[in-house]
Amino acid sequence: MKIDPTLKPAAASAVTEDRTRAVKPGSTARQPGATVQVSPLASQLQSIDAADGGESVDASRVAQVKLAIAQGRYEIDAEKIADRLIESTRESLRGAKA
Repeated sequence: MKIDPTLKPAAASAVTEDRTRAVKPGSTARQPGATVQVSPLASQLQSIDAADGGESVDASRVAQVKLAIAQGRYEIDAEKIADRLIESTRESLRGAKA
């Protein structure tokens, strides 16, 4: 994918203005006691995450990777990524057949 150099990034204030206008004063989104319904799939994902210890992201590993990227030490192993992508696709296809 190529990035179009003629596009200008939106100013931070413009993004903030759009978000603040999205919720109108007095709407149900701001009223306490508003109800939210969670799909069964979302509930299932939440229970899986809780069974995992509730931490689906290893914050210390993320910090290590960020530091390595910032220092220019992070190397990408394209072959390893390709192998895992192929294996993930195979697993998905096996699950679809079952």
